[in-house]
Amino acid sequence: MLKQFASSVAVVALSLSFVSSANAADVTQINGAGATFPYPIYAKWASAYQKETGIKLNYQSIGSGGGIKQIKKKTVDFGASDAPMKPEELDKYGMIQWPQIMGGVVPVVNLPGIESGKIHLDGKTLADIFLGRITKWNDKRITALNPNVKLPDHKITVVHRSDGSGTTFIFTNYLNKVSKAWADKVGNAKAVSWPAGVGGKGNEGVASYVSRIGGSIGYVEYAYALQNKMTYTLLRNKDGKYVAPTAENFQAAAAGAEWGKAKNYYLILTDQPGEKSWPITGASFIIVYKQAQHPDSARAVLKFFDWAYHHGGEMANKLDYVPMPAKVVNMVENTWTKSIHTASGEPVWTSKMVVQK
Repeated sequence: MLKQFASSVAVVALSLSFVSSANAADVTQINGAGATFPYPIYAKWASAYQKETGIKLNYQSIGSGGGIKQIKKKTVDFGASDAPMKPEELDKYGMIQWPQIMGGVVPVVNLPGIESGKIHLDGKTLADIFLGRITKWNDKRITALNPNVKLPDHKITVVHRSDGSGTTFIFTNYLNKVSKAWADKVGNAKAVSWPAGVGGKGNEGVASYVSRIGGSIGYVEYAYALQNKMTYTLLRNKDGKYVAPTAENFQAAAAGAEWGKAKNYYLILTDQPGEKSWPITGASFIIVYKQAQHPDSARAVLKFFDWAYHHGGEMANKLDYVPMPAKVVNMVENTWTKSIHTASGEPVWTSKMVVQK
């Protein structure tokens, strides 16, 4: 999966034993772990940044749950999660988070002969499929939403994440909002007790299973659907409009986001109003410690993500991610200055370090 990104980020499949970049006089590598949702764009940024600066990003795409575990253990320079940590948990561990990029989670199906955008689903029907209540593609509830599509008398195989996942958090957060049955039985978390289906590890694993299993349905970050030429569905949004997953519609969902009012940037963008809003939109977050254990490494992390903010927008757009608005970037970088310090209380980051495009 996503072979074109393989050379961009160093991935160690069997070990999470990192060599701290702070051991060297000059930081030549920064280490991070976590969400698979932003992996395609982080990989793209990493390749460009290494060519420009010589500094390498070693990012482990192991899922949001794994990223939070690793940053708590201090085995990485930063963690990445699509499920924002709650303010009280951040305070407990002395950490901060910020939104780095936004994108969409999309339902994908394997139905031969049916193209992307031909299947219409609403939230309650999607929830009942993942609850195992709707088991055939020609079920009357699906056919009622798709009168012009010849749906097969084929068993539905649900494919979900098997690991702790921010993509799952975003997906289940949406289902939790639109289906009382889902909220009562399953709920919203990075890992849930799935009522039906088979599990794949990472967006890669879900994409692989859906690609191989006829009649299957899963959910992946949109870049995975694009790169793997997967068939996505339309979804009915809060305004009752059927919309496609596009950067424009992700942006529409994010347009009303009030980041300045969100404590510790704790904000979830699912089921937002707006005629064009894609209902399963989410942000991906970076997590670091307020007191930098290795200031040079912490500064190198911030320089990378500052560069991504100011130079990575075009790359993000090409992969159908949504860059953070300039006013949010300014808020975030002010947060870095105020909140991230050395043991002696000196700021790790100052506004003079920002490199504008």
